[in-house]
Amino acid sequence: MRLTDCLRDFKKVGELTKKYANLPDSYIKRSMERVVWKTPLNNPRYLPRAVKKKKYHFSDHRPWTLPFSSQNNFGDLEPKVFLEPIKEWSIFKGDRVEILVGPDKGKQGIVGHVIQERNWVIVDGLNCELEEVSHYKGHLSMVQMKENPLLVTSEVSLVDPSDLQGCSVEWRFTESGDKVRVSTRSGKIIPIPSLAKQTYDYKTPNTYKESVKDTTEDDLKKITFSPLLKTFEMDVMDEMGIKEDRIPAPTYWY
Repeated sequence: MRLTDCLRDFKKVGELTKKYANLPDSYIKRSMERVVWKTPLNNPRYLPRAVKKKKYHFSDHRPWTLPFSSQNNFGDLEPKVFLEPIKEWSIFKGDRVEILVGPDKGKQGIVGHVIQERNWVIVDGLNCELEEVSHYKGHLSMVQMKENPLLVTSEVSLVDPSDLQGCSVEWRFTESGDKVRVSTRSGKIIPIPSLAKQTYDYKTPNTYKESVKDTTEDDLKKITFSPLLKTFEMDVMDEMGIKEDRIPAPTYWY
């Protein structure tokens, strides 16, 4: 795999972000698109063309939210961000990590958010700064604590649960074929926390309760399509009981 392929993949939404959203990829792509101009629809005089925003600036906002849209208006120029490609992501939500830089260096905390598009993680209650939130005219402003993101490549390290010390990890396979994280110092397996499976819809998949509008498992198992050697028009004619009795006129090519 080429290095440019890794960099090209990081221009898109991260896989962990999509899993947390629990939304179709088509919806995320449609909500991110910024179209400034396109040809009229259903007009044969024009070829289908559209001018869209190609480069997006990812921040701590989710790609399908309104703050992300306001930060990526068409024509806005942001400084280019160079990312170190990570082949296998090893830090998930709910992991205990140790901070390596900043005023909270040496402290340990729990990962609250993972922003894979920028190689960021946000640790709950650590690496904070005061932020002034302004209000309307005539009202006092408010100051609140904001958690700044940290790079997973150089600013945090995963904590080994056997000795509660920071360590480097690598992915290995067990005898049963399961892929696990292993501490390179102690050789202990570091399990993936249950919070890593959390989405907008549920904390864990087992605690999710089906609603009326959900598609049930029995509906998914139903076979509703049987492939046939027919065109779409022939299939419609068979369903409606239409028979073709006309004989096509002979065609000659010179």
